Amino acid sequence: MSSLRKEVSMGFTRDLFMEGTHMCLIYDNEEHRRKVISQFLATGIALGEQVVYFADTTTPHEVKCWLEDMGVKLPAERQDGPFSVFKAESVYCPAGRFEPSGMLERVKDFYRRAVSSGYAGARASGEMTWALKGLPGSDRLMEYEALINTISEEYPLTPICQYDARRFDGATLLNVLKVHPLMIVQGQIVRNPYYMTPREYFGEVKSTR
Repeated sequence: MSSLRKEVSMGFTRDLFMEGTHMCLIYDNEEHRRKVISQFLATGIALGEQVVYFADTTTPHEVKCWLEDMGVKLPAERQDGPFSVFKAESVYCPAGRFEPSGMLERVKDFYRRAVSSGYAGARASGEMTWALKGLPGSDRLMEYEALINTISEEYPLTPICQYDARRFDGATLLNVLKVHPLMIVQGQIVRNPYYMTPREYFGEVKSTR
């Protein structure tokens, strides 16, 4: 699938970034997280993108309230609508197991459907705490995060992956940094000095086994 990528607003910073920008938000403050994510979602809706949110510790109702508090009028929710909230497990592990390749195909399919339905683009944000529940395959999450970087040009879904620093251990968070080219720090998007290309990352993983 070919696409003409363009620079878009993320909402919480004045700078524009290319569609498909893969970012992580490692946070320990709920107010800061809500501010960043609310602006990110609301801006996507305003730009005519199709926006999805994958909730885990937050309820779908709470996420919708974030946007309503910002003055965003949400239309009646439907599968192909401009904004939807899903339980994270139902998206990442639809059959009770996490498969990186399957999730990657769902990302591609969501982007294809968004564009074919007339949306200007697509963006998503997910609470990654679902991976701490011991679900089969959840130990392969970083594999999926690295693979996302291999399709961002052809399928430029713009994602923010949320990691709660109070819940994930230090070793996991270091791996999170290795697979996200950009990170959000104090409300700004910055290049991640720990980032490794997929080839570098998988090479490191292979050498340690």
